[in-house]
Amino acid sequence: MQQNLLKQVLRRGDVAWGIFVTEFLSPGLCRVVANANLDFIVLDMEHGGFGIDEVKQQIAFARGTSVTAIVRVPTLQRHLVATVLDAGAMGIIAPMIESRAQAEQLAAWCRYRPDGTRGIGFGVAHDGYGLGEIAPRMKVANENMLAIPLIESPAGIAAADRILSVEGIDMAWMGHFDLTDSMGITEQFDNPDFVAALDRFLAACNRYKKPAGIITNSLEGARQRLRQGFRCLSYGNDVSVFQRALSNAIERARNGAV
Repeated sequence: MQQNLLKQVLRRGDVAWGIFVTEFLSPGLCRVVANANLDFIVLDMEHGGFGIDEVKQQIAFARGTSVTAIVRVPTLQRHLVATVLDAGAMGIIAPMIESRAQAEQLAAWCRYRPDGTRGIGFGVAHDGYGLGEIAPRMKVANENMLAIPLIESPAGIAAADRILSVEGIDMAWMGHFDLTDSMGITEQFDNPDFVAALDRFLAACNRYKKPAGIITNSLEGARQRLRQGFRCLSYGNDVSVFQRALSNAIERARNGAV
């Protein structure tokens, strides 16, 4: 059974770095990410439009690297979570979590009994097509799982304590763009209402000793999030990193600053 290296980083109290992937699913992607010294990738089925075959291939490519593959499912539905887990995902980010009941569903679907209600399927991708006793592998799988609610609405912020108090919820992800949009202050990250919501989110994470994750698109933004207490950071996504790097380099070249 594969070990969840991202979970080990977070348990040590260290900062984990990764990237969301929405477009560039090449066989070498996970090795490239590993060579960049990142800890994880998030295969984004919500906004990337990936199917299960593509996700399963990338998870297989991640095996044997230092990169932990987690998946953002399009919505909180048992069949979506179960399929991705059996493909080998080491964690699930579920969008628009707004209640304790939803958090309990996510936690239960991600783990085998007695910790949850995940359906038993072994000798498949998630356990390396292994053979042997199932009970010990169920325990290892439970220990290595990350169940991650994406909190991105005023209702989610209001329920943050109830969500994060759920046994089996391992960390929380802040959906800051959707949160501002649902608050009617799209992209106004300095707005006092957003700042208050962010503080409430982080306070709940601290109370229940659950790491907080977020996407950042700049070095200064990353520094700010680290100061605020986030410990799991995605540096943008594959498209934004590629476009910005290419655009900045070409602009310098055109201006004679090569």
